This record gives sequence, C-alpha cells and structure tokens, in this order.
Amino acid sequence: MTWSEMRPLLSDACSQTFDMVLWSTLIAVVVGLPLGLLLVLTDRGGLLQNVVANKVIGQIVNVGRSLPFIILMVALMSFTRWVTGTTIGTAAAVVPLAIGGIPFFARLVETAVREVDGGLVEAVQSMGGNTWTIVRKVLVPESLPSLIASTTTTVIALIGYSAMAGTVGGGGLGDLAVRYGYQRFETELMWITVGILAVVISLIQFAGDFAARALHHRGGRSGPAPKLRLLKAKETEEPDTAEVTKAA
Repeated sequence: MTWSEMRPLLSDACSQTFDMVLWSTLIAVVVGLPLGLLLVLTDRGGLLQNVVANKVIGQIVNVGRSLPFIILMVALMSFTRWVTGTTIGTAAAVVPLAIGGIPFFARLVETAVREVDGGLVEAVQSMGGNTWTIVRKVLVPESLPSLIASTTTTVIALIGYSAMAGTVGGGGLGDLAVRYGYQRFETELMWITVGILAVVISLIQFAGDFAARALHHRGGRSGPAPKLRLLKAKETEEPDTAEVTKAA
C-alpha cells in the first residue's frame, strides 16, 4: 500500500479517534468532577458527611473501575443502542468510553482534592463560608494543577480505550490497525498507526505536565489567601484590644 493510499485512511482514522476521545473526555470530566467531590465531601469528617451515600457512590465507582473495558463495551451494547440507535461507529463508541472514563476520573479527582490543606477549609469556614463557597474558592482552585494532571491521565487512558473500541466496530486508529495492518498484512500501516498513537500520547502528556506546572508556579494554588486574610483580621483586632486595655 502506497502513502497516497494510506494518507486518507489515516486522516479519517485520526479524526474518528479525536471525536471519540474529545466527547468522552468532556462527559467524563463533567460527571466525574462532582462525583469525585462528593466522595470527599460525604466521607467521615467531610463537609456533607453521609456514610451511606459515600459507600453507595464508592461502590458504584469501584464497580465501574473494576470492569475491563472490552467487557464494559459488550455489557453496555443494549444501552448504547438505546442512546445512539446503533452499536457500531464513532458515536456508539463514545457511550462506553464516557461511562468507563467517569469512575476513572472520579477517583483521580478524589485523590487530588484530598491533598488540599484542611487548614484552608477551616479558615474559610471560620469566615462564614458555606460548602459551595469552600468547593468553589478552596477545593477546586487548590487542587487545579492536580486536576489538570488527572485530566491528562484520563485522556491518555481513553485513547487506549478508543483503540480497543476500534476492534469491535468503533472506528478510529485501532480499527485501522486491525483491519488493514493485521488482517490484510499491511505491517507498515500498522506501525505507522502505532507511531501516531505514541506521538499523540507524548504530546498530550507534555502539554498536561506543562499546564500543571505553569498553574502551580504562577499561583494556581490560592492556598495562602484565606490564611493571610485571617492574619490581617487578627492584626487589626489586636491593636483594638491593646487600646481597650490601656483605656481601662
């Protein structure tokens, strides 16, 4: 197979993989972020402590993570057909990819949020901040570099999942490597596909690491702010106390 014959095949396969990973990542982040936050908030000692809810959410996430992706795809075929009207193609592959990515990302979010200094949460609480304020002003901003790293890891995992989805009619680079590279003995095309996946994953990892480091070094973590406000408040209160003592 000549390069002129391979080029349109590679172009279409890359486009399909990009669509699958993009939409599944968006769904995984939108659903997985609040799910991961709930795992932290409802845990023992959390702001919304609810042991039963925490156990239920945790078990759902554990079951989702424990299933190999290829089995998850087969198990979700009826649901995928109900959502998209088909079980093959790029749109159909997004459904199991997203459902497989949600629990994966949720656990990463939980780990990232647990790293936030509890003193910052207490500081905002002492200033009258409610749970939503703490989540919006402390937990998410403080864990943002880690969340970006978690998103990068999720994207890379979904690229691997998308290659498996291609083997069962999902399209993309995985489908191209199997149908042409393996079944038609186009070894050169198969290795080109492997090379494209390796380059793409390396670029995504580099971009994610760069963004996480940039946020960390440029003050992406807003940790000192609540403490500084409290210290300033104490400093303004102490002179007043001294004046009252002198007056007495």
